[in-house]
Amino acid sequence: MPEDLIIVGGGPAGLTAGMYAARARLPVRLLEGGASGGQLNNTAAVENYPGVELIAGYELATLMEGQALKFGLEIDRERAVGLSATQEGFSVATESGKTYHCRAVILTLGATPVKLGIPGEAEYAGKGVSYCAVCDGPFFRDQEIAVIGGGDSAVEEAVYLTRFANKVHIIHRRDEFRAAKEIQEKALEEPKIEVHWNFVPVAVLGNDGTEALKIRSVKDGSEKDLPVTGAFFYVGLKPLLIDGVRELAKTDDRGFIITDEKMACSTRGLFAAGDVRSKTLRQIATAVGDGALAAYAAQHYLESG
Repeated sequence: MPEDLIIVGGGPAGLTAGMYAARARLPVRLLEGGASGGQLNNTAAVENYPGVELIAGYELATLMEGQALKFGLEIDRERAVGLSATQEGFSVATESGKTYHCRAVILTLGATPVKLGIPGEAEYAGKGVSYCAVCDGPFFRDQEIAVIGGGDSAVEEAVYLTRFANKVHIIHRRDEFRAAKEIQEKALEEPKIEVHWNFVPVAVLGNDGTEALKIRSVKDGSEKDLPVTGAFFYVGLKPLLIDGVRELAKTDDRGFIITDEKMACSTRGLFAAGDVRSKTLRQIATAVGDGALAAYAAQHYLESG
């Protein structure tokens, strides 16, 4: 017999969906191949989650997981790799070779940073090139580094990196940030930060490790080399999809899953929540809301037969 519900992914959306489903006494299991929390574990400080003034990302993830477990959520440390429809619902295949059968699925797969693909980016990954300030920031103590991007994540992490670096260059292709005003103000008031407006990175330079970042003006095409030992890329996200999802769920032009207001996908019994979903804002608060709605909708789907 298949289980009632499988949740694929253990970030804020998945943990919230699991907590709500377990609290409703649904037979539910969450599959997560890594540490619970998803992108939360790469966030140095969370200060915009309601009711919490300031908390480390991993600490909030630990609290969320503990609360879900308290209500009886079962978590299997399995990485899902495939999804398919069956006569009774769905089957989820994992990296270890296991297959889970269920009547409904909530996809909370999350998203991952976009790679620019410029020369040296892949070559110096782990040798100065990074996509996680909280993971790698301490390695750049008293050094000069660069952050690429102008959204919330880029500007927040640039401010965070001033705890370690002597100087942080922000490289942004436009003449103003897209980040929230409060975040912008912190960055623009920080003496260790220098912003290079209307510039894009074109190459990471080095020998055994990163030694400079070549940037180009989008206005006149002029280029210059910034002497940095680290380059942190925050230029966007792409969804983490597993095999079979595109056959069962409609996606937008960037690959994010399209749902209705109840988090339902184009296939009955399949739901999506969190960063993997096509939406305008990807924050912890929106992921939690998505997860709660998805669990509620899945419960009503299962109870309706």
